[in-house]
Amino acid sequence: MMTTKMKKLREEHGLTQEELARIVGVRRETIIYLEKGKYNPSLKLAYKVAKALKSTIEEVFILNS
Repeated sequence: MMTTKMKKLREEHGLTQEELARIVGVRRETIIYLEKGKYNPSLKLAYKVAKALKSTIEEVFILNS
């Protein structure tokens, strides 16, 4: 399972789930699943999300061992 700071970072940047979804090219539902840690993104999607949130992949997504 994965922990994510996505929601916090998204809100700090004043973005809605819909806006972030549009920026990274996915549906809003995907953003919801990512924020809840219920979906592991591809490397490409993780990169797009991190870039949109002006962060690194490591800052946005934390892999729980």
